[in-house]
Amino acid sequence: MTDDDRVFKALADPTRRFLLDLLFARDGRTLTELESELEMSRFGVMKHLRVLEEANLVVTRRSGREKLHFLNPVPIREIHDRWIDKYTELHTTTLLELKAELEDES
Repeated sequence: MTDDDRVFKALADPTRRFLLDLLFARDGRTLTELESELEMSRFGVMKHLRVLEEANLVVTRRSGREKLHFLNPVPIREIHDRWIDKYTELHTTTLLELKAELEDES
């Protein structure tokens, strides 16, 4: 499985996207903090976090006895640059050309 495949798999699940949103809102949360936001078992949240870690979307750091979870936005940006940006560039260029033409006619 490629890195892109791992990211797409991780982002395909609404629970994992919600976890990323929580970390975007406030980074450095513990499993207990994340679990409190979901109606799911601790084990279920751990499984989702493991998928996010495997996709490198979440990184962890130990702080004493706690394990803190942090959002890593780099893989999402790489997906954007590779899969979204190049497909929207043509449309954006076309719209800019149309705008320029319409303004020239005025």
